[in-house]
Amino acid sequence: APHVLVEEVTLASIRRAGDAFRAGDLRRRLERHHGANVDVAFWGFHDVWLDPGFASWNIEALLERIRVPLLVVQGEDDPYGTMSQVDAIRAGAGAPVETSILPAPCGHAPHAAHPAAVLDAMTSFLRRIELR
Repeated sequence: APHVLVEEVTLASIRRAGDAFRAGDLRRRLERHHGANVDVAFWGFHDVWLDPGFASWNIEALLERIRVPLLVVQGEDDPYGTMSQVDAIRAGAGAPVETSILPAPCGHAPHAAHPAAVLDAMTSFLRRIELR
């Protein structure tokens, strides 16, 4: 799930994640992946995105520099980003963009929610670009 601009939906979800990290089981679930660095990893991500100075972060103008084909995979109900991210990449990339929009339920981890569909999209994409 790519990000090229800041959306309010992203910030709201990150705020909720902060609450879940403090009071829920999110810390424990992330610890499986980040081990002893779980606090640094989570709060680094959380605090950067919620810093008021980051609200204007936007890399759309840089997308035209991308000169290789792209496969953008996005979950239809990703709580961290909308199709605006995908649309911006399609509009701004300097190379062909293919998309794989996975239906709900599919949040921010399409590879976990729909592993076969993601693998199929990747395999098909790589076969097509290999022929160019």
